[in-house]
Amino acid sequence: LWQLIPEYLSLDEIEKLLTQPSTDTLKGARDSAILEVLYSCGLRVSEVCSLKIFDVDDTYVRVMGKGSKERIVPIGSKAITAIDRYLAYPRNENSPDILFLTRSGKQIDRIMVWKMVKEYARQAGITKNISPHTLRHSFATHLLDNGADLRIIQDMLGHAHIKSTDRYTHISRSHLTEAFEKFHPSYDKETLARDIKD
Repeated sequence: LWQLIPEYLSLDEIEKLLTQPSTDTLKGARDSAILEVLYSCGLRVSEVCSLKIFDVDDTYVRVMGKGSKERIVPIGSKAITAIDRYLAYPRNENSPDILFLTRSGKQIDRIMVWKMVKEYARQAGITKNISPHTLRHSFATHLLDNGADLRIIQDMLGHAHIKSTDRYTHISRSHLTEAFEKFHPSYDKETLARDIKD
């Protein structure tokens, strides 16, 4: 099971990654918006690449997922701000209604986003082997850490079966500690902390 769990980023690592793009350029503003959407909404990289401008409003993103199944996912204010900043730049007149475009006005692809995430992770000093999927897993992990129900996470990730979500997420150290304290109240906290660390 542990071999199936992909890498995820801590909140500190997420913050470092998201602040890497310089929003003083069109490319930087676009990259910032892509990173924010990946983490804020937990979308698959293919879903981000195919987003249209009017799929996004101030509260939700309309996503066309696997099997042409549409779902509605909440979007955070930071991601909205990043998208607005990106859209403030002039766009190619011949560009389609696709949200994220290349310099030539074409739809950005998965490989470009993969390379982009790798480069910004390197700049941020993150040594973990990450990809766009890492941000999706971090999204689910941080929701779980903060008490979100697994079924809610399943809906937002667009998983057809709860087993997919169950494999996708993992029990965090904090939840493990809380469980021990709840069900083994006589267990010494200092011993528990040492055991968990070891």
